[in-house]
Amino acid sequence: MGEMLVLTLPDGKTREVAPGTLGREVVASIGPGLLKAAIAIAIDGEVQDLMTPIRKGGAFVVITEKDPRALDVLRHSGAHILATAVRRLRPEAKIGFGPAIDDGFYYDFEVAKPFTPDDLAAFEAEMHKVIAEKYAFVRAEVTQDEARKVFADDPLKLERLDDFTDPSEVISTYTDGPFTDLCRGPHVPDTSYLKHFKLLSAAGAYWRGDEKRQMLQRIYATAFFKKDELEKHLHNLEEAKKRDHRVLGRQLDLFQFFPQAPGAAFWTPKGTTLYNTLEAFVRERQREDFLEVKTPLLYTKKLWEQSGHWGKYRENMFLVHDKEAAEAGATPDEALSMSLKPMNCPSHHLYFGASKHSYRELPKRYVTFDVLHRNELSGALSGLTRVRQFSQDDCHVYLREDQIASEVQFLLDFILGHYETFGLTATLKFATRPEQRIGSDDLWDRAEAGLKAALENSGRPYELKEGDGAFYGPKIDFDVTDSIGRAWQLGTIQLDYNAPERFDLSYTGEDNAAHRPVVIHRAVCGSFERFIAILIEHFAGAFPVWLAPEQVRVLPISDEVAGYAEEVTAKLKAAGIRAVCDTRSDTLNYRIRDGELMKVPYMAVCGKREAEAGQVAIRVRGAGKKQEIVSVADFQARLLDEIRTRALTPSSAGEA
Repeated sequence: MGEMLVLTLPDGKTREVAPGTLGREVVASIGPGLLKAAIAIAIDGEVQDLMTPIRKGGAFVVITEKDPRALDVLRHSGAHILATAVRRLRPEAKIGFGPAIDDGFYYDFEVAKPFTPDDLAAFEAEMHKVIAEKYAFVRAEVTQDEARKVFADDPLKLERLDDFTDPSEVISTYTDGPFTDLCRGPHVPDTSYLKHFKLLSAAGAYWRGDEKRQMLQRIYATAFFKKDELEKHLHNLEEAKKRDHRVLGRQLDLFQFFPQAPGAAFWTPKGTTLYNTLEAFVRERQREDFLEVKTPLLYTKKLWEQSGHWGKYRENMFLVHDKEAAEAGATPDEALSMSLKPMNCPSHHLYFGASKHSYRELPKRYVTFDVLHRNELSGALSGLTRVRQFSQDDCHVYLREDQIASEVQFLLDFILGHYETFGLTATLKFATRPEQRIGSDDLWDRAEAGLKAALENSGRPYELKEGDGAFYGPKIDFDVTDSIGRAWQLGTIQLDYNAPERFDLSYTGEDNAAHRPVVIHRAVCGSFERFIAILIEHFAGAFPVWLAPEQVRVLPISDEVAGYAEEVTAKLKAAGIRAVCDTRSDTLNYRIRDGELMKVPYMAVCGKREAEAGQVAIRVRGAGKKQEIVSVADFQARLLDEIRTRALTPSSAGEA
């Protein structure tokens, strides 16, 4: 029977159970009411369902709807219910994977024809039937041979079974009614737990993410425990569609893409103004404490091997062949001699290492806005959020080990201050060593301890992301929440003890001896392209005045006052305001409507009365038909103040 397992409850009490006891039996022993509310359990933080045998002791927690982890369990079960419905209506469909993901779940199927909206509607109706039938999720642990018999008609599952190479690894299946799937779990007790869900879309997805494999049909869905949470999520999805930066980018004439340059944006004049304004803002904040450098775009293979990127990122690098080596008979792999840079780190290390440095000079912060290239899969490209050519506000700080805490505090304030300017809030995540990494455990111990201590010294709350660090060091990630509640991973502070070793970097200490610096990799926007996409969606294209490509549109009522309107425009331009005079022959209402569609913050209407008095009638974006009559001088001062303070919204009539 084996040694008894000790489970420690949240109140400190313990339960001794035999190995193999089901989670539901332990919960039932605590109380029938708790069993009714239970979704799953966790032992030492590891979630398992109520039907899985307990095989280890530890801290025992019952997971109810109130626990955030319960939602993943519900959604994973939703994926099985979806597959159950699909197999009822399309028995020929071969089944792939069906995991819970951020905001929902999906399931992959191999079918002859793509799913249509009508198919999704039919599947969703069938899911309601499966839910009403209240099928229990029945877990079974099977041998490899037994599993192969169960999934004899499902080649995707048979391939998955090939991954089970460890004889001690448990192979389990879950059955709900007529459907059986190869699955580790966890799942809710039965199908009736899924009450509030919605199938969202279907899209093609390569089997196992390999573009050389067959294309499957992936159905995306979402689910919540409460109806109002589902409705809120669906509302936000509709809002996100309206804010899609790819749609607004075309509507507002900001950028374009062409097949002749896949994954590289063409910035229009307005888009270039937006881009340059953002970059100028970043430069302005870094003028005093940072040193901007420009570095080459092309480097030798030897450099990337030295930095460790060749082994980690080679598949995502644009590689260049040595023509002479190829002609001399070298293999294609041997002839690879250079690469366009996918990141700036090694170039900064080279530059720092080329000079002698005193401890008094540190920290040194090198910042670069150079163009980078990453060879992303064509199927992964998506507007500005996933591109092949981009620029980062990339910074590398070279500092003494005793400066880590103060530098992290400085960078935290710097990065969070950047986001606050745009009305964005951030959550901090501390990410520790990944399985695939470079450097000794001793260096990692020092790096993790140093960064964690600096983060805790800042007094800011953070979440732990175990195993999610960079391959060269632990990091603090910034998850930024936009105006409709979506989280985006943006900035980062990464502490690196490995690069100084690999590049033999040093500084002269107070004792006149050579010492190793440490390196902090820092990004705020991440890539400018992706950050601009986030800003477009965050503001729904209605940028603050200081950031808007067109800040004012001046509209003469008639040709009679066109000259006055052009004079107003010239005065505003002379003050550094981005003003455009619209003298088209279209009606005033048409031109106003066009300005509204282009989301111009202010429109200044000029009639005969305004011309005689040296005034304009201003219309504020979002204020409807309200107009405010002000002098040109006052209007100019108002604009300059909003630009100087980087106000998030234009002031409404009467607020100036």
